[in-house]
Amino acid sequence: MKKKRGHVWLAAAGIVLNDAGDWLVVKKKYGGLQGQWSLPAGFVQRGETADEAVIREVEEETGIQAEVIGLIGLRTGVIDDEISDNMMIFLLKALSKKMVIQQDELWTAAFLSKESLLSDSSASTLLQHLLKAWPLSYFHFHNGLDPGEPFGYTTYRVYFKNSKN
Repeated sequence: MKKKRGHVWLAAAGIVLNDAGDWLVVKKKYGGLQGQWSLPAGFVQRGETADEAVIREVEEETGIQAEVIGLIGLRTGVIDDEISDNMMIFLLKALSKKMVIQQDELWTAAFLSKESLLSDSSASTLLQHLLKAWPLSYFHFHNGLDPGEPFGYTTYRVYFKNSKN
């Protein structure tokens, strides 16, 4: 995978909440998070924004349709002094309930309460950190911003906080 993705990686992950406030979590069959509860996530593909990627990944992995509420933050690191590994973490609201698990990538997926995840030793380090820091503030999507024609954007989104949020 390292050669396929190049030296700069951009991924998107989602904290997806249902009406009860439970978190959508997955157990992947591969990689460093294999067998641990983690957030649904994946790489941003050519021609899509990071917020479009998280919606796509959540639905591909779990069958859950969701909408982005805001941007929580950024996880960034360097692997082997060579690869810039970046993941934007979004807050989403689940719009559907029926789960269809992508069996090629996942062992399972579920909506679980914060309390049950905090007491589960198979919850990933990042997930544990996010759960303990909850509730988190987030950057809101601001519509109607456009840098103009010289840049050639076909899609353009800005997330930020201001004193009115």
